[in-house]
Amino acid sequence: MPVENIISVTGIAKTEIDNVLDFHIRETQRLLKKLMLKLYKRNPRELKKNDLEFPQEHIVRLFELEHTWDFPEFKGNYDINIINLTFSDSYKGDRVFSFIAGLTSMIMKSYNYQSEFYIFDSVDPQKLYNAARNIEIAVWKLGHNVDLSGELFLYSNSLSAGGVTNLSYERLCGKLIATQDNIAKIIANKKNQKITSVMQSMASAIFLPI
Repeated sequence: MPVENIISVTGIAKTEIDNVLDFHIRETQRLLKKLMLKLYKRNPRELKKNDLEFPQEHIVRLFELEHTWDFPEFKGNYDINIINLTFSDSYKGDRVFSFIAGLTSMIMKSYNYQSEFYIFDSVDPQKLYNAARNIEIAVWKLGHNVDLSGELFLYSNSLSAGGVTNLSYERLCGKLIATQDNIAKIIANKKNQKITSVMQSMASAIFLPI
């Protein structure tokens, strides 16, 4: 089949909502990459825990290379369980990579692990909504969970010399949550499907199923 025909068929097979889904996935990954770079800058010790010297190499490994989310350092753990590893005293690996890999795989699971959508593809808005709530829980853990010595597992927001709190991480994570909530509402409206809201206290919240 000529290339131009392949392109034409691909274009026809995508609906407006498919393009919206594609956009939200691209935006989510852009925000996750930015968060990864910021966390490595704030936590340079994590880079010393593996063979990759530069943060950009980890971005390539997670976002650009083909894989099945089965990273050997996680020993069979996936998505939510990888996030939990980040905040476990027993885990001695790169916590920046585990945090972002856990978030990314959990979010992609809500998209059925698809990065591009066509006319017969479908996603569950409840899963998209649950993923947004799980991001909130993960971000709360990032700012509050401490190790046995009382130190944060990962540093993010900080106080400047003038006593002003740097909230750039919080704003970035807020955009990530808003992006996920937005697509959940769009898909729910498109399917005329009601989303079941969940209210939890962050201090005792548990990750929702995807």
